[in-house]
Amino acid sequence: MLRSFPAAVVAAAFVTQLAIFATTLYLHRAVAHRAVSFHAAVIAFFRAITWITTGLVPRQWVAVHRLHHAKTDEPEDPHSPFQLGYWKVQLANPYLYRKAATDPAVLARYARDVSVDAWDRRLFDHPFLGLGLGIGVLCMVLGPVLGLVAAAMHTVAYLLLSAAVNAVGHTWGRRPYRNSATNSQWLAWLTAGEGLHNNHHAVPTAGRLAIGPGEIDPGWWVIRLLERRGWASVRLQPAEAKAKAAA
Repeated sequence: MLRSFPAAVVAAAFVTQLAIFATTLYLHRAVAHRAVSFHAAVIAFFRAITWITTGLVPRQWVAVHRLHHAKTDEPEDPHSPFQLGYWKVQLANPYLYRKAATDPAVLARYARDVSVDAWDRRLFDHPFLGLGLGIGVLCMVLGPVLGLVAAAMHTVAYLLLSAAVNAVGHTWGRRPYRNSATNSQWLAWLTAGEGLHNNHHAVPTAGRLAIGPGEIDPGWWVIRLLERRGWASVRLQPAEAKAKAAA
């Protein structure tokens, strides 16, 4: 049994990065934009990880994200710092997300192609059950006190990093392409590539978020590894995405 506070910090950092990779690879690139397709076993893994580390319901996340793309930085954008201010998006993003995610009209319009199966009905549509299971695992590994501490640190880190993709990603950074999002490589390191937000808005269907020289997308490393093993296929190869962004 690991019982030191540093172990809780390491566990929280690991779980946070696991959640971030599941979010960008599965929810974002695979489901929301169909930029990459994964083998059924990989999808099952990502669904489980998303459930126990974030409690997010995939079709809700997809609907909110697609709304963001459809109405970027317009009044209807659910988390635009242009409309709401940087700090409101950075600190109140869970509320902003929840408000849009529970709107039946948003779900009907932007997630109608995301099917609901028996696994959703029995497990994945019950976020508190998944989060409780995830917290239980941490408590088993670290002990009850440090397990709860690690869970709290993970929650804060994941929520702040997720919010930063929209708050920082539409406020500070480079804009190599003509859209209101920005690129921040430091944020990309922390969010498995999501900090390259200007690139993403330029080519939403690109599997690799890095386009320009010196840009690094850690999420792409995982996709390439899975692709080499035949467990993933990419919609646009990097050269195609670069040409499309420049067009």
